[in-house]
Amino acid sequence: MDGVDDVDNMDDVKDTDDADDLSDTPVIYVQSSVSGAAKILVVGPMGVGKTTLIGTVSEIKPLSTEATMTQAGARLDTAVRPSKVTTTVALDFGRITLGGELVLYLFGTPGQQRFLPAWKDLARGALGALALVDTRDLEASFDAIGHLEDLDVPFSVAVNAFPDSVLHSEDDLRSALDLLPHTPLVICDAREHKSSVQALISLVSHLIETATEAS
Repeated sequence: MDGVDDVDNMDDVKDTDDADDLSDTPVIYVQSSVSGAAKILVVGPMGVGKTTLIGTVSEIKPLSTEATMTQAGARLDTAVRPSKVTTTVALDFGRITLGGELVLYLFGTPGQQRFLPAWKDLARGALGALALVDTRDLEASFDAIGHLEDLDVPFSVAVNAFPDSVLHSEDDLRSALDLLPHTPLVICDAREHKSSVQALISLVSHLIETATEAS
C-alpha cells in the first residue's frame, strides 16, 4: 500500500500513550526515522470541526484558507449555524508524525456543498479519509460520506463531541449513517490533541488492516 508499505505493524502507533508523547513544539522538518507517508483527507459538512482538528494535531503551522461567511454564502448552504462566521474555501493542510515512523499529510476539504466537485482533485492520491460527524445534524454528513464512497476512498468516521451534542448508541449511529460493519466509528473532541490523534490512529489501523486482507 503506497505510503504505508514500510509500516507493517501498529505496535508503535496504536498505543494511546503516543498521543501524549507527541510534542507541542512545532516541527519544521520530517524526522529522519520516518519510513512512510500518506495523504489523508479530513471531510465533513461546514462547521463540523475539520479546521479545528487539523490545527489541533498539526506539528507544523497549519495552512487554512478561510474566508468570512457572507449572507449569500449562508443562503447557499442551509446547514450554516448562526455562530459560524468563517468557512474554508479551498483546503486546510497540516502534518503529523505517528510513532516517529509514519507521516500523515492532512487535507481538510471545504464543507460547503458547492465545493463538492473539487473533491475529485483533492482526493487524488489520498490513502484514506477521516469523516467528521456532528450528531446535532447527522443528515448534513450524508453528502460527505456518500462522496467518499463514490470516489472509492476508504474512510473511518469520528463523531465530534460538541458540548451540546445529542447522545446516540453506536448501533443507532451506524444505522443512521448507513455504515458497513467494518467501518471504524469513534468519538473524538477536535479541540483535544490526544482525542484527535486517536481518531487518526484508528483510521490508519483500518487502512493497514484493509490492505493486509487484500494482499
